[in-house]
Amino acid sequence: MAEDRIGRIGVLSGGPSSEREISLRSGKSVHKALLESHLDAVFLDVRDNIYDIIKDTRMDVAFIALHGRFGEDGTVQKILEDEHIPYTGSGVKASRLALDKIASKEIFARNEIPIPEYLVLEKGRYDIGDAHILDYPLVVKPQFEGSSIGLSIVKERDCLEEAVERAFGYGEKVILEEYIDGREFTVGILEDKALPVIEILTRNRVYDYQAKYNDPDTEYRVPAPVEKGLYAKTQDLGAAAHNALGCRFFSRVDMMIDKGGNIFVLEVNTIPGMTERSLLPKAAQAIGLNFNQLCVKLVKGALR
Repeated sequence: MAEDRIGRIGVLSGGPSSEREISLRSGKSVHKALLESHLDAVFLDVRDNIYDIIKDTRMDVAFIALHGRFGEDGTVQKILEDEHIPYTGSGVKASRLALDKIASKEIFARNEIPIPEYLVLEKGRYDIGDAHILDYPLVVKPQFEGSSIGLSIVKERDCLEEAVERAFGYGEKVILEEYIDGREFTVGILEDKALPVIEILTRNRVYDYQAKYNDPDTEYRVPAPVEKGLYAKTQDLGAAAHNALGCRFFSRVDMMIDKGGNIFVLEVNTIPGMTERSLLPKAAQAIGLNFNQLCVKLVKGALR
């Protein structure tokens, strides 16, 4: 597809979710890349004015750089479909399922994709004593948030209630999850195929908000130094998780490998970060695709 046939690209970023600032970073990076690729792109800071933006911008295709709720849960995808505007990334149903950590875990389990043991707590209807079925440390996280927002690693019983209440600040359900002691990896998916595996190394062994966006000591090894068979299995599970949720064209799958070599899928991100520091661009770079080329490829994928 020739670049001059793409038309006007609306880069949707910002949004009303708790990941607004991260989304703005992604959107500005994507907008710059598309302009440098000589495309007609307009940066759009979305709040609750999406219908006005669509009407006023007259875009031919939307590049969704909205992280978290509204942008990543199928809401904006449904609005764009109703307006007959093609968009980057997964469809309505897959977006909703991927952001919902409970629904996605249920689908992974049905498809025999290995996941950590977990327990769901519902606000106002839970007994903190139910957590005894999981060993410490354990992970506490909200049902819907991304970018590790609301996430805690709880090492002892006395700290659990505070972490649970913090997570309930983001929704009606909270997940208590088995803590996997091992190495952290991510597998980018592009054109529905697995990219090179990335290993993530953090100073505090927790890839939280600080490690993702602010800590200069966070390291990324691509391709990950893993023995050949395990490396291939990691890629296979990344593609399997992407497909099980019905994701489209691209995503990023986060996982852990414990000390016994067992792989556990944590979650699928249908709108992964899109800055020079982000993981999907790092994986694409490993196959010779620079950031600008990646952004253009995602737009062309939306139009196909």
